Amino acid sequence: MSDGISLLASTLERDLTDRYGPLIANDALRIALGYQSMEAFRQAMSRKTVPVPVFAFENRRGKYALVKDVAFWLASQREAAAMPAAISEKTC
Repeated sequence: MSDGISLLASTLERDLTDRYGPLIANDALRIALGYQSMEAFRQAMSRKTVPVPVFAFENRRGKYALVKDVAFWLASQREAAAMPAAISEKTC
């Protein structure tokens, strides 16, 4: 894992933990992962394409994910988006 991803993931994790605690659930989880609607999130769940491990608790409604997993995934997405720009700057 690169230092950039680690630093960004740590920052995101701290911010998300301050807001939600160690778990993020339901609509907040959907929004953090970038799904436009709860239906889109449900479809991703049924297709098993949600990019982080999502789980349920017995006798509780909703789906949950660890803030740590969400933060790392977001940081990875940001790093991947920045890579093509960095490569094209080096070739100019």
